[in-house]
Amino acid sequence: MITQILQQYADAPFEEKVRIYNDLSRELYDFLGLHHPALNVSLVPIEQVKGNDYNPNKVAPPEMQLLKLSILKDGLTMPVVVAKEPGSDSFVIVDGFHRSALCKQTKDIRDGLKGYLPVARLDKNIEDRVASTVRHNMARGTHQVELTAKLVALLKKHNWSNERIGKELGMDAEEVLRLKQISGLAEAFADKEFSKSWE
Repeated sequence: MITQILQQYADAPFEEKVRIYNDLSRELYDFLGLHHPALNVSLVPIEQVKGNDYNPNKVAPPEMQLLKLSILKDGLTMPVVVAKEPGSDSFVIVDGFHRSALCKQTKDIRDGLKGYLPVARLDKNIEDRVASTVRHNMARGTHQVELTAKLVALLKKHNWSNERIGKELGMDAEEVLRLKQISGLAEAFADKEFSKSWE
């Protein structure tokens, strides 16, 4: 049924095909009723996707080359996770900065995607996006401690309790408390709100 409808658009401009793909993806996502962003992938112009200013994840040159080879050989196998920039048509990366950078900078990859990038959207405010980025990076074991500490300080500035930081980032109380020893965090934890008794 869908194939017959799509055949009508076989000769449509690529931008029109992208619009149809995005509409169908959104409709199928709603129809399915499983609310996981990976099931609602859309294509957006790659220039509308920008990095965030807080991502502490770094990839060494050999791993970056391997990631590039992987995309060239296997294609892009995961969408970039983004959040809509309020009051703009831009998207800020939550996870997938290096994939996005390679898609922008590598001509063969960019051309293969016709200037678009597959994205999965998270509708979250800035502090929840930071927490999501930390979780994505920590789950892969690539988060740097000093920069993690800076992100925790940022969450404190957004009035997150120490307990909430621990729960949202998957850290125990002692782990979060150790971060105050890293430069600039002593003031952030001056409230001494943590006790070892929270559950």
